[in-house]
Amino acid sequence: MAIENLIRNYVLENFLFTADNGQLQDNASFLEEGIVDSTGVLELVMFVEETFGITVEDDEIVPENFDSVQQLARYTRLKLGEVVPDTCERIPAG
Repeated sequence: MAIENLIRNYVLENFLFTADNGQLQDNASFLEEGIVDSTGVLELVMFVEETFGITVEDDEIVPENFDSVQQLARYTRLKLGEVVPDTCERIPAG
């Protein structure tokens, strides 16, 4: 669960300007809730690349990967080559 915590804390501090975990649910849409705009998505890309040492390809910057804590954590796990618990998907690291 550490990935979710890192992502949630980043979003809380950098977009919602709070440390209150109750202000952000893991499945809340960043775009629909007005939490993140297009510039914010680019900030999230830089955050996951720097924090987790992954490379985000241009065609991977889509809502399915970057629109909530839950989706971003799942995407990050896939990029890291970890098995995603609910799907048993695995992709090679790198």
